[in-house]
Amino acid sequence: MTRLYLVRHGQPLARYDQDHDPGLDDVGRAQAEAAAAGLAPLGPLPVVTSPPRRTRETATLFERQWEVTASVQPAVGEIESPTDDLAERSAWLGEIVRGGRRWAELDDERCRWRDGVVGALLALEVDTVVVTHYIAINAAVGVATGDDRVVNFRPDNCSCTVVERDGQSLTLVELGRQRETVVH
Repeated sequence: MTRLYLVRHGQPLARYDQDHDPGLDDVGRAQAEAAAAGLAPLGPLPVVTSPPRRTRETATLFERQWEVTASVQPAVGEIESPTDDLAERSAWLGEIVRGGRRWAELDDERCRWRDGVVGALLALEVDTVVVTHYIAINAAVGVATGDDRVVNFRPDNCSCTVVERDGQSLTLVELGRQRETVVH
């Protein structure tokens, strides 16, 4: 069994409705430092990160600590919004997060995205830290537990959710720390 440590990025400089690609604020950097320190005894481990700045900046703490270079993989990226307009994408995400939506209710593109996240995780053959996003972590947990809800728990910034993969499936080991995420 391979253990995957799914770390949600640190707190960003701006909300989802304010910036397409914010980096981390001071709190987010401190969260990333704490997350890296908490996982330090497990490493060095490979690190995979999604492309946005907030995940890459979070991954930087793991890279420095273990003297590794993170692999940037779009497949573990943020769920793709059907629009680039900041206000519209925020409203869309809010509907998914607060609406109790199920993957079966979403369009094919969003379901393909979820399948891509899970496929990328199943392809990892060694214990790995994956720095990713709220919905991506939920997608993995949902598949691991057979829960079709888009949001089945609320991972806090820089919390670590642990799943195991056997090449064919994901199994939940431990949910990360939770908090209420506000989507504006």
